[in-house]
Amino acid sequence: MQPELIADYHCVTGEGPLWHPKESCLYWADIPEGRLFRYNPFTRVHEQIYDGRVVGGYTIQADGSLLLFMDRCSVAVLRDGELDFIVDELPDEADNRFNDVIADPAGRVFCGTMPSPSGRPATLYRMDTDGSITPVLEDLGLCNGMGFTSDLKSMYFTDSLAHEIYIFDYHIESGEIGNQRTFVQTPDDDGTVPDGMTVDAEDHVWSARWDGSALYRFAPDGTEVARIDFPAKKVSSVIFGGRDLTDMYVTTAGGNDKPNEGPGAGALFRLNLGIKGKPEYLSRIYP
Repeated sequence: MQPELIADYHCVTGEGPLWHPKESCLYWADIPEGRLFRYNPFTRVHEQIYDGRVVGGYTIQADGSLLLFMDRCSVAVLRDGELDFIVDELPDEADNRFNDVIADPAGRVFCGTMPSPSGRPATLYRMDTDGSITPVLEDLGLCNGMGFTSDLKSMYFTDSLAHEIYIFDYHIESGEIGNQRTFVQTPDDDGTVPDGMTVDAEDHVWSARWDGSALYRFAPDGTEVARIDFPAKKVSSVIFGGRDLTDMYVTTAGGNDKPNEGPGAGALFRLNLGIKGKPEYLSRIYP
């Protein structure tokens, strides 16, 4: 199936597609440009809804607001166009930003960083529902896509620069993860890296391939079972949405250099393969 072009805002780094169940809309971001967008599939209207500081990732709160994870590793609630900061910045991360994030079944948020310009390796943090933030994994390459298995006993985490998607034992009561092992290792000699991901209702993992022009599907044992090509080199992330969660929304990057990155660079695409997704969890950060 050919991906359907939904919207093209020429995003430098189109990222973070996320279905908002209360609004029945799809959100996505352009990270370095500090832009957020919204698409209503029922009216087919899309629009920019935020223009400001860099947003590396975000979650949908249980009350419907957006929880933004930003530059300086600050965290703010976006509600009715206004920002309310929960965390002004993290110590030792003022020159850095958050990247991919995910809410867990208990309403916590796992939030990963980039490697900092000062040379600090990437770190995966966990924000608990009281707003406290704890390092979970340190000395990482670049924190990226995450997801949970249907039985809620395991969590996936992508380290792009390590070319690894890991799987961990996950404990919903405490939010602790452990017993790290490799789920998928991608080639480290072709210039591509694994990026954002999601898990479908059959517990298969969908992983976007940055500089690989493709979206991959992996079975629960890590076997590659499908590949979908895109007209853009930098396929960045994927999520399920729509009324029955059978629409797949995929973001791409490189919209500022389409001649080299491809005609679909920086755009939002949709696929419907008859595969159902799972609803993403809502954050419940109310310090």
